[in-house]
Amino acid sequence: MAVFAIEDSFLKSASATLPIGQVLIVFGFGGALIFAAIALRNNEHLFHRDVVSRPMRIRVFFEIAGRLFYVLAISLIPLSAATVILQATPLVVVAGAAVVFGEGVGWRRWTAILIGLIGVLVIVQPGTESFSMLSILAVIGMIGFAGRDLASRAAPASLSASILGVYGFLSVVIAGVLFSLWQGVLFVRPDAQTSLFLLGAIGSGVAAYTCLMNAMRTGEVSAVTPFRYTRLIFGIALGVMLFGEKLTVPMMVGSGLIVVSGLFILWRGKNVKNLSKQ
Repeated sequence: MAVFAIEDSFLKSASATLPIGQVLIVFGFGGALIFAAIALRNNEHLFHRDVVSRPMRIRVFFEIAGRLFYVLAISLIPLSAATVILQATPLVVVAGAAVVFGEGVGWRRWTAILIGLIGVLVIVQPGTESFSMLSILAVIGMIGFAGRDLASRAAPASLSASILGVYGFLSVVIAGVLFSLWQGVLFVRPDAQTSLFLLGAIGSGVAAYTCLMNAMRTGEVSAVTPFRYTRLIFGIALGVMLFGEKLTVPMMVGSGLIVVSGLFILWRGKNVKNLSKQ
């Protein structure tokens, strides 16, 4: 989560001088090439019939949506605000795990999920003068990432984290191409500083993606996902220190609701697991 926040900072910095579609394409190609090299080094086949399985097709769809809308969000709204909204991802993942995979989620955790989603509404502030439609981009991106994580859980075991990384980052390329065609903006030659931002985003993105995929595939979803809340700390800190952003009262209140809900889900999940063992 710490490295994801660093990746967000690099992408936000790069998008200040480059078209967003170009940033996504370069970022996606860079990450895909690194994961492809890792896979080949491990004697893994890049092309496998399981790559086009139903869970993988669903995963690609959500990856495209999550990446596109979240990068749009961090480029247009404060990094801290987008990061806070993204913290609702674990709530959606736990709810989805209950519906899709039949994981046990009792009424207490459902209540916590609802409280966390109320926290998102407090941050977005629909119906008020402070409401910005741009914040909806972060909400859509959050839903996309939740869908990707759930699909990763259902992905065939024959596909390693490296292969998932290859196709995950190729999905980012697709997102960039689609947005570039829609936006109709010519590509710009990046300067040295922006090139370093892109390289930093690719390196941190690969490292963070590897950790996340391994965690989601080896741990119980309802136990692993609440740890994603640590991204809030790093994202807010980087937003304040690097981009001069300021925290608002609704953002702090909403963050508190989301984090408390996530911690309760984590605590409750461990208790339920311990009781089942007994």
